[in-house]
Amino acid sequence: MLSLHQLRCFLATYEQGSLTAAAEELGYAQPSVSEQIRGLEQTLGVQLFRRVGRGVIPTTVADTLRPHAERTLAAAEGTRLAAQQVRRIETGTIRFGMFGVARLYAGADLVADVLERHPGVRVELIGQNSSEVHEDLRRGRLEAAMIAMPSVTSEGMEVRPVARDEVVYVSADPTHLERPVTARRLAEAQLVMPDTSWRHDDSVRTLLRQMLHGTGLNPTTRIEVEDPEIAVELMGRGYGDTVLPRGAAEVLLPRLAPHAGYVSLRPRLYDYFAVVHRAGAVLSPAAQLMIELATARIQRIAEPL
Repeated sequence: MLSLHQLRCFLATYEQGSLTAAAEELGYAQPSVSEQIRGLEQTLGVQLFRRVGRGVIPTTVADTLRPHAERTLAAAEGTRLAAQQVRRIETGTIRFGMFGVARLYAGADLVADVLERHPGVRVELIGQNSSEVHEDLRRGRLEAAMIAMPSVTSEGMEVRPVARDEVVYVSADPTHLERPVTARRLAEAQLVMPDTSWRHDDSVRTLLRQMLHGTGLNPTTRIEVEDPEIAVELMGRGYGDTVLPRGAAEVLLPRLAPHAGYVSLRPRLYDYFAVVHRAGAVLSPAAQLMIELATARIQRIAEPL
């Protein structure tokens, strides 16, 4: 019966042109290599080498067999590596990048999903803002991530949108919610906005600037904070209104400002969430697992694409 061991001995002999040299390369005794070659020839019913002096010359059959043997051994090695990667998932660290407010959509539940499947792993969810996560991807610190667009550029990256969420105007003043908010009303509003450290790159703020571009106006902020929770709490106390993805608003308002509400912008704006990784990358099982679970969690709250 043909074996991988026989194929390794065959390739080493073919490449070295000598049974003795093949044995030295493989770390075997020369008689063992000779026995494996004879066994392979008997299994296939052909002659693979002719002895010439102290060396051997491959036959035409050996020339034909060589690429098939290389592919077979490569496939076997791929199988071994895949098994090792799966084993590492069970006991290693899984790192995945997530956009800033992703924790409001999926954070704890996503970690729980991973640990239910692989209770022995260590989990790291990386990122405070999509721009930061995108930079980690670009520098190779992360294998894959889910981030908000248009905070990313597609250069050198594969970007696959998986969901979208409407960006809404949030206020504790009912009169501010009587009708959709236009660009002019938005420019005149007193806003409390999160993600102040990433104000120039944040996806929601980018959408608002695009909305106001044609008017020559810019959104003005009364208060700048880092966390959406603080922005919503201050909005609930009446210090200003805010703008958030609807999913984040629906998670935070019942807890931090139950008397507040939200209304659409005019025209409606959408924050798009995408799975991103390096173009052409072969993703590890751990990265594929995180993409699958994160996508499922996001699509439960935001509109699937």
